[in-house]
Amino acid sequence: MKRAFIFFKTKLAAATVASLFAAFFFVSGAYAAPAPNLPTLPIPAINFAVGAADSPQDVALTIQIVALITVLSLAPAILLMMTSFTRILIVLGFIRSAIGLQQTPPNQVVASVALFLTVFTMAPVWNEVYANAVTPYMQEEIPAQAAFERAMTPIRQFMFKQTRERELSLMIRLSGDGQPGSQDDVSSMTLIPAFILSELKTAFQMGIVIYIPFIVVDMVVASILMSMGMMMLPPSMISLPFKILLFVMADGWNLIVASLVTSFN
Repeated sequence: MKRAFIFFKTKLAAATVASLFAAFFFVSGAYAAPAPNLPTLPIPAINFAVGAADSPQDVALTIQIVALITVLSLAPAILLMMTSFTRILIVLGFIRSAIGLQQTPPNQVVASVALFLTVFTMAPVWNEVYANAVTPYMQEEIPAQAAFERAMTPIRQFMFKQTRERELSLMIRLSGDGQPGSQDDVSSMTLIPAFILSELKTAFQMGIVIYIPFIVVDMVVASILMSMGMMMLPPSMISLPFKILLFVMADGWNLIVASLVTSFN
């Protein structure tokens, strides 16, 4: 009886293995064989080779490609520093720090809000750039150099409008170019850092104004806890809900966005 049971188990295992192999070869054959009358899509081959330069022209071309890749990688940061992005991002960061929230809203949300507000505030400037520089260049009416100069004109006007005289005088003195007679005599390499310094100063001034009401809430809560003898209880833990409630009841987001947008007018 025992031998018959072992023989049955052996036969059953062999049959199972044979069935699995048959199913595998059947499925492999079904998927490996191409369907009739169906065109096959060729897969392109991509080759990338790095070799020694054979001539000075090859070396110059390689340097130009590396320089172009470097400029393209830095272009987004350069463009953002020449717009209203810096001020908006810093002010939104001050709001989060003043309330006492560490990661709410997240950094991605803060950066996205700052980016879209930048697009909104810079729309008139970019429309002028597109109408006066991009469209004529795409229609081959002006060369690339003229298109670049026309594109920089409204951007420079925007930066001059937001740049403080003190920061501009500082950068002119550090550059050693001499006192300019007009705005056209100020180079963009001098104007851009002066504009960034002015944006940082303006953003910090707005941040101080934002901090004041929340500091008052912290001081009131800390005084109440001290008078009640709760010195071991962190005041920030108690004041956080009140600061959030104050910000929501005062419609803080609308006030901040309206202040930021009107500050560029």
